[in-house]
Amino acid sequence: MLAVDHGYFLGPTRKLENPRKTIEPLLPYADAISPTRGVLRRCVDFTTEVPIVLRVSGGTSIIGPSLSDEGIQTSMEEAIRLNASALSLSIFVGTEHEKQTLMSLGELVNQGERYGMPIMAITAVGKELDKRDARYLGLCCRIAAELGAHFVKTYYCEDFSKVAESCPVPLVIAGGPKLSTELDVFNLAYNALQEGAAGVDMGRNIWQHDHPVAMIKAIRSIVHADSTPKEALQIFDETKAERKEIPTSFD
Repeated sequence: MLAVDHGYFLGPTRKLENPRKTIEPLLPYADAISPTRGVLRRCVDFTTEVPIVLRVSGGTSIIGPSLSDEGIQTSMEEAIRLNASALSLSIFVGTEHEKQTLMSLGELVNQGERYGMPIMAITAVGKELDKRDARYLGLCCRIAAELGAHFVKTYYCEDFSKVAESCPVPLVIAGGPKLSTELDVFNLAYNALQEGAAGVDMGRNIWQHDHPVAMIKAIRSIVHADSTPKEALQIFDETKAERKEIPTSFD
């Protein structure tokens, strides 16, 4: 999955200032994309056959008092009109808004069951990245599954296999903030899959890179062809050389 929903709380984040320009070259290599309804309407061609995992939660911004104070922003009927294949929302376990985000998940699952729409819960931690350990993420993922989420997006962490073993639904790994090197990204994806993840949902580590197509092709090879990080790096280098991509910058 290609995550492109960052603007709903970050605004025009770097290299996603023009969503269409960022998304279009990557669509052929994505199994699914996860935008908001506004970006989906205006920046993704309606004829695309790439499945849409539509972000439907929001209500906060990076400059607000708390990113956890979210609610459901998009109706199920509109999501269906927009041809979404699944819906996603964040849950903020351990914050002052824990209950409201968990209740939102339950309500969205209820609506999804009526329409046959799968729901992905995102175990968001916001500014509290120190909580990104196996004990905390295991708690979040299990609660999301218990409340009916069909799959869960979470972070990779030390002892991630314990998180995967204790969650009865598939786990998708977030890329998180941009990492230092290509090999760091490939190691993250590879290790997560080896320890029980079903796939990845990456954004910034792909489209903030100077060679985004090479990055997504390399990550795709890890997910679908069991490539090792070193093999993925070779695919990255070969693709970069073939395409002769000009580094993109909106700075």
